[in-house]
Amino acid sequence: MEKEVIKESVLNAFHFRHACKVFDENKKISDTDMAYILETGRLSPSSFGMQGWRMLVITDPGVRARLKKECWNQVQIDTSSHLVVFVTRTKELEPGNDWVKSRFADRGMPAEAQAAYYERYAGFHQNLKTRLKGFFTRSIVGIFYGLFHSCRKPGDLYEWASKQCYIPLGNMMTAAAMIGIDSCPLEGFDKNAVEKVLELDTSREEVVVLCAFGYRKNDQPEKKRLPLDIYVERR
Repeated sequence: MEKEVIKESVLNAFHFRHACKVFDENKKISDTDMAYILETGRLSPSSFGMQGWRMLVITDPGVRARLKKECWNQVQIDTSSHLVVFVTRTKELEPGNDWVKSRFADRGMPAEAQAAYYERYAGFHQNLKTRLKGFFTRSIVGIFYGLFHSCRKPGDLYEWASKQCYIPLGNMMTAAAMIGIDSCPLEGFDKNAVEKVLELDTSREEVVVLCAFGYRKNDQPEKKRLPLDIYVERR
């Protein structure tokens, strides 16, 4: 396929994609199409190649009904074909954990190179923790952070690892749009309650974001975006 054709195809997908609020609950995504969408998530990049996320695919009506109550009763939860919950590992991403060591070992590098990467990884996290701790302790933001995050310590792994989930999320939404499947990312939910519904061990992993996939019931609204020169500064 020629480059210009590919570019047009990708841009068409971006124009097609919108935050679908109401799905046609009678239309279901095929197993092969859903596998393709999930594969684009699996192949997405992650910081240090840690691949620290998991994707929980929720189709059970009972589970979705319970989740809906904890997700502001948003209709996307139970009208979509598939609901994907992005969960990030936390405990396993700590420097020194076997998961971290296995991710470096999978690259087939000599032991010396693995050790060097591990030291860099440990140093990165120590620097991140120190930097964030300094920001929160000198800022009023730290007060509100503690109130709304169950007294979580600033700079912990969740604050870094959760950002990684948005990489596969974006790739999966674009991949879905390229084959005519709609999506809607969801951040409006009670995190603790959702984790209880899913029976997660929150000492090891936590919910980050949800995304509904399916087929739109209504016509797509006009897409409104600011002009490129508002977004881009060239230097």
